[in-house]
Amino acid sequence: MDVASQPPVNEQASLRELIAAWTRIGCTGFGGPPAHIALVRELCVDRKRWLTSTELEDAIATTNLLPGPASTQLVIFCGWRARKALGGIVSGLCFILPGLLLILGLAALFLAGSPPLWVRAAGAGAGAAVAAVAIEAGSRLLPASWRRVSQSSERLRWALYLGAGLAAAAVTGPWLVLVLLACGAIELAIRLTTTRSGGLRAHAWPLLAAAQVATGGLGALAWVAFKVGALAYGGGFVIVPLMQADAVDHYHWMSAGQFLNAVALGQVTPGPVVHTVAVVGYAAAGIGGALLAAFVAFAPSFGFILLGASKFDRLRTSPSVRAFLDGAGPAAIGAILGAAIPLALALQEIWQIGVLAGAALALFALRRGVVLTLLVAAVAGIIASLAGAPIPH
Repeated sequence: MDVASQPPVNEQASLRELIAAWTRIGCTGFGGPPAHIALVRELCVDRKRWLTSTELEDAIATTNLLPGPASTQLVIFCGWRARKALGGIVSGLCFILPGLLLILGLAALFLAGSPPLWVRAAGAGAGAAVAAVAIEAGSRLLPASWRRVSQSSERLRWALYLGAGLAAAAVTGPWLVLVLLACGAIELAIRLTTTRSGGLRAHAWPLLAAAQVATGGLGALAWVAFKVGALAYGGGFVIVPLMQADAVDHYHWMSAGQFLNAVALGQVTPGPVVHTVAVVGYAAAGIGGALLAAFVAFAPSFGFILLGASKFDRLRTSPSVRAFLDGAGPAAIGAILGAAIPLALALQEIWQIGVLAGAALALFALRRGVVLTLLVAAVAGIIASLAGAPIPH
């Protein structure tokens, strides 16, 4: 019998074992969700046998139905399976903290009042490639999402939801979350045979709209982080348009160039991409703001898994949940693609356009990884500065 298909080991994992295993993955988990899933499979299925291969696949599918960072939720679930609630908390923290500490150090360096020229040049180079990374991230999600719809009417709605998310990310900025919820609610309403769920969904809208008009300070920072952690269906790059208009245009916590740096840092550091929100928090209110933003953004993931891990099968097969995600999911993919527009418009120098074109070539034609592409773009920025090219502030 294949090891991956054997029943999980019944012995409870020790906390020392969980800390060592997940800290290692937290330190080496470069490359985003695909890399994280491979590392989790090797640990939990092949070596420790905390889950079977089928159980891991079901866990991946279910966490992708939830808002927020799917990789983090998968890790928390695996820790929960190994040692229940305490295991979930310890595993999640060990996965998150190495990358968070690293990105806080980099944020202090990149957002300093007078960072060294090479730091600004590296940030300008890596930031120039971010728009291409956003398109690559969204394009990888398109085929699987399209295959889930078969009827012509469903495909028409899928295209409309995708277009709505793309337009919202490019134009509406902080209101994107309402567009995502609207697409999910519309699809849910179409499929419902009763009116009760639709009424409940509609009553939540005024509360979300009221929260959206928060006027600044730590409350506004907490709301931005909450959108990232609890309302961002699709995870990963869908957080970018959710944060950009708030952080740059509405609250003026950082410049457009600094925001590009923040996104690039979230990509090149290990662990979840949601770490980007900590850089935004740092720009808004220093180290305290970074920790607040990280706590608020990751707290929903712990809540979702610790409270609902025993009900994963029911959640995954729920017609209402599936219907809502069939609307919100394409909109989230559209938002990832649409994020590339304001990201590209934020570029200030001609040479950055060349770096963006080179990044697109590397990602789509040469099939290079995101981390390598961003690192090469950073080096290109340093070379441009040594050649006398102007570097954005």
